[in-house]
Amino acid sequence: MAERMTGKGLGGRPRDASIDTAALDAVSELLEESGYGALAVEKVARHAGVSKTAVYRRWPTRQQLVLAELQRRLGDVAPVDTGCTLCDLNEALGMFVRTFTCMGPEFFSPLLADCSADPALRREFMDTLFEPPRQAVHTTLARAVERGDLRADADLTLVVDSLASLVHYRLLFGHAPVTDEAVEQAVTTLLAGVAHDFDALRAQAAKADAESDHRVEHHHHPD
Repeated sequence: MAERMTGKGLGGRPRDASIDTAALDAVSELLEESGYGALAVEKVARHAGVSKTAVYRRWPTRQQLVLAELQRRLGDVAPVDTGCTLCDLNEALGMFVRTFTCMGPEFFSPLLADCSADPALRREFMDTLFEPPRQAVHTTLARAVERGDLRADADLTLVVDSLASLVHYRLLFGHAPVTDEAVEQAVTTLLAGVAHDFDALRAQAAKADAESDHRVEHHHHPD
C-alpha cells in the first residue's frame, strides 16, 4: 500500500507509470467485456502484458485495482463556486451522476458488497467513490448558507443525502432517467424549503443562464 501511495517501488525505486496505465487500461477493457464478477488480477496482468507481481505490488486486491480505475475515470472532484446557488448545486449534483455512471450500476453493488466484508476496503471504497462528490455538494450548500441564500438552520447533511438519493435510486433501479432537467427539478424542489428567498435564487439562476447563452451566441456569431 505504501508503494501505491508514494509512487515508488520497493527499495525506493521510482515506479514505472507505464505499468500503472497498462494495468488500469486492461481493467477498463475487461470490465466492459465481462463485468466485475469475472475480473481477476491474473487476467488483468495477462491482458496488460505485465507480470502478476507488478500488479499485486501496486494493488494487493482486485477491489483496490478496480477502485483505482474508477478513481481515474472520475477524476478530480472539486465544487464550483460561481456565486449562483442553483447553478452551483446543479453542477455539484452532476458529480453524483458522474460518480455512479463512471462505473455503471451493474457492478456498483457487487463492488460495494465485495468491499464491505473488510473494514479497510470499505473505507477505501467510501473515500474513493462516496465521500468526494458528497463533500463537494456539502461545500456548495455551506457556501450558500454563508451568503445568506439558505437558512442557517438547514440540515445540510439531510439535503445532501436527499439530492444524492435521487441519483443513486434512479440509476440503480433504472425506472426513470437522470436528466439535466430531473437534476434541476430535484434541486429546486429541495431548496424551496430551505432558501431565504427562493424566487430570488431562481431569478439569479435564470440571469446566469441568459448570460451564458449570450456568451455562446456571441462566440459563434462574432461581429
